Amino acid sequence: MGYVPSPSYSITVRVEIENRIGMFAKIASAISGAGGDLGSIDIVKVEKGKIIRDITVNARDEEHEKKIIKALKHIEGIKILRVMDKTFLVHEGGKIGTYNKINVKGREDLSRVYTPGVARVCLDIKKNPEHVYRYTIKGNTVAVITDGTAVLGLGNIGPDAAMPVMEGKCMLFKEFGGVDAFPIAIRTTNVDELVDIIKKISTPFGGINLEDIAAPRCFEVERRLRQELDIPVVHDDQHGTAIVVLAALINVGRILKRDIRNFKVVIAGAGAAGTATAYMLLDYGVKEITVCDRAGTIFEGRTEDMDPHKEELARKTNPRKIKGKLSDALEDADVFIGLSAPNILKPEDIEKMAKDRVVFALANPDPEIAPELAMPLVRIMATGRSDYPNQINNVLAFPGLFKGLLEVRAKGVEKEIFFAAASAIANIIKDEELNEDYIIPSIFNKKVAQAVSHAVAEKAKKLGLAR
Repeated sequence: MGYVPSPSYSITVRVEIENRIGMFAKIASAISGAGGDLGSIDIVKVEKGKIIRDITVNARDEEHEKKIIKALKHIEGIKILRVMDKTFLVHEGGKIGTYNKINVKGREDLSRVYTPGVARVCLDIKKNPEHVYRYTIKGNTVAVITDGTAVLGLGNIGPDAAMPVMEGKCMLFKEFGGVDAFPIAIRTTNVDELVDIIKKISTPFGGINLEDIAAPRCFEVERRLRQELDIPVVHDDQHGTAIVVLAALINVGRILKRDIRNFKVVIAGAGAAGTATAYMLLDYGVKEITVCDRAGTIFEGRTEDMDPHKEELARKTNPRKIKGKLSDALEDADVFIGLSAPNILKPEDIEKMAKDRVVFALANPDPEIAPELAMPLVRIMATGRSDYPNQINNVLAFPGLFKGLLEVRAKGVEKEIFFAAASAIANIIKDEELNEDYIIPSIFNKKVAQAVSHAVAEKAKKLGLAR
């Protein structure tokens, strides 16, 4: 069960109410007593002796929704006509569509946008291939590609069930970065087939955003596509998360007046996000990082539950060769970064950490430790949730990242570009604004995508990746 009512579990209840004094007070009391968060109230119709209203309520989860409905049913003088789940309503028919930039109102318009005029543009692109960026959607379009094997906290739900997430991602690209994005859910989990299909459909796109592909296959898919395509390929679950984590840590360093390269960092989770965060921090210069998974600390020589990517992690991290559980790794650590599962971190584990403890509990929707338990014990706390301070959210990174890459028609992407994006996000917050409850800007801060885009474009030019 969630901690507080959320708009993601928002219902609108259409009720027929006897038109007499005190009825609405009874309804409000019932909703409050059931733990619901009362929202908007709209009159649908007024008839003799009765009023029909739409009442919107936020709940914690589906069971909580049922509890609220049950409480309303027990009120004498009201009749429930309909219950509408607002989250499902916004998904009816899909959340995105295409639109025309040019109106086609007559023969002249038709002759320019299609035959015969379009032939001249086709021949121009054939003669000057780089003009495909100028005269087609390629210059501002990204493919959001998944196989549906690691969707949010839902796991392997398949390509069909992954589509609502991919559509939502495309909406965020457009809303925050002005980038057109198209969802593509591929019905295979074979690495060779994934790579081959993505290569073959890549022509219309100026960049590829890989999404919700399970580890360790995601590492191989991204690596091969970067080698074989001449456009940027970014697995957002890896690098989007890592960019925002790095941005937050940069600002932690500003608050604590410490070089983050000297932090002792423990990462829980060796999947896509945990692995990429470890490597990004290593590349940035953080010297001491220990990664833990279900079997405990990852160290060189461990045999339990290992694979090639964990063996590489073992060689590059955990310089003190710490063996044991997560709690053992946290002894005298400065920073905990959770990219794993709910409720794996205990208050007594945090108490083992060094002074000025920093805890990023980023598992979603339920973090590695309830913020209410952790906050009294730490200097700085962050989560992946919007209902607590310091939300670490990929939306801060990917719209501006791809916008900047598309602006310069980038041929690829390098770690230095990710560092530039992280610094741009961190520097949105001025010194006089920075505090323990404000280490990362809001995803709705319009300056973020602009700053990230500019920093990424400039860095791509310096690296020789711009066309």
